[in-house]
Amino acid sequence: MIYGIGTDITEVRRFVKWAADPGMIIRFFNKNEVMDQGSDAARCQHYAVRFAAKEAFSKALGTGITGFELRDVFIKKNKEGRPELCVQGSAKSLFNRRCPNGRVFVSLSHEKEYAVAVVVIETE
Repeated sequence: MIYGIGTDITEVRRFVKWAADPGMIIRFFNKNEVMDQGSDAARCQHYAVRFAAKEAFSKALGTGITGFELRDVFIKKNKEGRPELCVQGSAKSLFNRRCPNGRVFVSLSHEKEYAVAVVVIETE
């Protein structure tokens, strides 16, 4: 059964200052998401789409961005290269309380100006 669906779109240019500020990166992104190589444009897209995924997750969960640390929600790629949304720490505790045995599905996309993420949470 679907518990919730969330979507978020963000402007990539919003992350120009973030990508240049290690403090912002540490505050909002998990160590697994840190990108310290590549062009500035690629890094901004990288962070924008991952931030959109965090927002989309909070919408699918129905909490908004409260009750968990943003860096406790992160994207990693599986062995086939498909993105997976992972939760740990405070986000995992909240997720497990609201959606016991839940599963999370994520889709990410970006182009020059925008990044978008869709998250679906499924429960038994």
